[in-house]
Amino acid sequence: MTKTILGVQAPKAEAKAAVALDKNCPFYGELNVKKASLVGTIIKKDAHGTATIEWERSRFVPKYERFEFRRSRIRVHNPASINAQIGEKVLVARTRPISKTKHHVIIKVIADEVTEKAAKSKTKKSKTE
Repeated sequence: MTKTILGVQAPKAEAKAAVALDKNCPFYGELNVKKASLVGTIIKKDAHGTATIEWERSRFVPKYERFEFRRSRIRVHNPASINAQIGEKVLVARTRPISKTKHHVIIKVIADEVTEKAAKSKTKKSKTE
């Protein structure tokens, strides 16, 4: 029986030892998640299961009648069962405080920026030819 969190199936656990040691894994550990979720891109990864994600949003500036882009960053827990890499787009869910700065955990890898750029360049080349 596989565990489902917010409609996301548990990833297959290849390295059983690493997964067993991570008590802050929402799928194989003891961590409960809340319904609040975010989507962001991993920009930094630490050795102890922590990653930093970032996302952009646009904001209208009435004085100049234009939009400006603002960025937000948060620290998240990167479970051993998922082990997301830098540049990947991830789905993050809110949890209880894991440490002083971590209150979210990665539950799914959505896409990889490198593969997205490669796919876009292939479609542009095929359209021009």
